[in-house]
Amino acid sequence: MTKQRVIFCDFDGTITENDNIVAIIRHFNPPGWEAIVNSIVNQSKSIKQGVGELFRLLPASMKNEVVDYAISNARIRAGFADLLRYSKDNDIQFYVTSGGIDFFVYPLLSPFGIPEDHIYCNGSDFSGDAIEITWPHPCEGQCTTDCGMCKKTIINRFPADRFERILIGDSVTDFEGAKLVDVVFSRSHLTLKCAELGLPYHEYETFYDVIDQLKRQEATT
Repeated sequence: MTKQRVIFCDFDGTITENDNIVAIIRHFNPPGWEAIVNSIVNQSKSIKQGVGELFRLLPASMKNEVVDYAISNARIRAGFADLLRYSKDNDIQFYVTSGGIDFFVYPLLSPFGIPEDHIYCNGSDFSGDAIEITWPHPCEGQCTTDCGMCKKTIINRFPADRFERILIGDSVTDFEGAKLVDVVFSRSHLTLKCAELGLPYHEYETFYDVIDQLKRQEATT
């Protein structure tokens, strides 16, 4: 039986060229943010805990400035629209699995026509004194890493005996998913992690690199 291919694509630092969460926090520069970011990257603090703490450093009254900065600052990585087209033409399911936040993920993806139920990300609440992040896609089952938006849980909804699972990512939110899937496309922190764990990976700089490798794999099957 030919397995159905499915792509799980990260957003921050993958679909976009920069990490939007870090860019927002760095721009507004609330005291203490660097230590929190470092503790997320070195995994001494869970993603959920760290990201929640980062946004609590910003008052909810800054909503408009934060949203405007996030959207205007982001740059989409070259080849993204072409990868979506390639996936559609070749019957590859495409999901955005993002540790990012709804107020910038949805607006930045809106030009690309991805169905909303194929986009997983975290939510936001500006009703209190500080910005609160909400977590509609928590860890389930065997995952105990407090991911916030649990990519491992989503990937596990696509059984390995029926799906060829492909992950595209760059950082700490992708580490758990990379251990599960058949194919990893990596850059930055994810490349280092895959090398450390002995996981096979393909490095990419643009989505054209991903398309080329998918074509090569298709030619050998």
